[in-house]
Amino acid sequence: MENNSKSKVIKGLILVGGFGTRLRPLTFTKPKPLVEFCNSPTLTYQLEALVKIGVTEVVLAINYQPDKMYEFIKFAEEKYGIKIICSIETEPLGTAGPIGLAKNNILIISQIDELIVFNADITCKYPLADLVNFHRNHGKEGTIMVTRVKEPSRYGVIVTDESNKILRFEEKPLEFISNKINAGIYLFSKEFLSRIEAVPTSIEREIFPSMASDGQLYAMDLEGFWMDIGQPRDFLIGSIMYLENLKQYEREDKQLVSGRNIRGNCLIVYFNIKQLGFDC
Repeated sequence: MENNSKSKVIKGLILVGGFGTRLRPLTFTKPKPLVEFCNSPTLTYQLEALVKIGVTEVVLAINYQPDKMYEFIKFAEEKYGIKIICSIETEPLGTAGPIGLAKNNILIISQIDELIVFNADITCKYPLADLVNFHRNHGKEGTIMVTRVKEPSRYGVIVTDESNKILRFEEKPLEFISNKINAGIYLFSKEFLSRIEAVPTSIEREIFPSMASDGQLYAMDLEGFWMDIGQPRDFLIGSIMYLENLKQYEREDKQLVSGRNIRGNCLIVYFNIKQLGFDC
């Protein structure tokens, strides 16, 4: 990341609300962000990505089983040396309202220049340093990270110009106009916060189109793998993608295992026996 990143305060906000109904039965006993994805709660991957770019304060927007998050939060604060704050919804606020609630309760009491927002149920390589540099180069209010798909007619797509400024959004177009879709990772300048209130609002259907109309929203292409892991089939596909990425860019911790009877990309999955219902 460029040196000017140190002169701006970046905070993180992770949207962990929702009941995780699409991921049942894994979410019967724990909130979705704590479900183990390749041996670690899904939330840890995003926290680690934020820490790598110097973020020291993260807000979790929660409305389901907040009590089960507190033990993990204490552990994560100690492990990563960060401050984690919960912003709890007492009523569903959509995808933009939780940001407004966090702003009103937390973000305005300390300095902030930029805000990175995640959807909790995605997996990718999290190139946040590249995202920060891209955002600062165009100098507008917001950047959406986008991924390319093979069947854009199944999604709401994002139409950009040659400079990657977002022109408009189209829901499930019948003819090809773009293959870029929202990847669920955003970077906003602090001016963006004036657009958000703590009321039920859709960031995709209300806030983003308004920003695009004002010429304040850009798209950055996400390289590498990406998957929404919010339901069982996609959770498994995302796991395969993650392991393939480990194979291509082997980490020092050597997570992948090999052996005579092992085929493909594998890791050892660890279970807590008591969590499985065995008293031993």
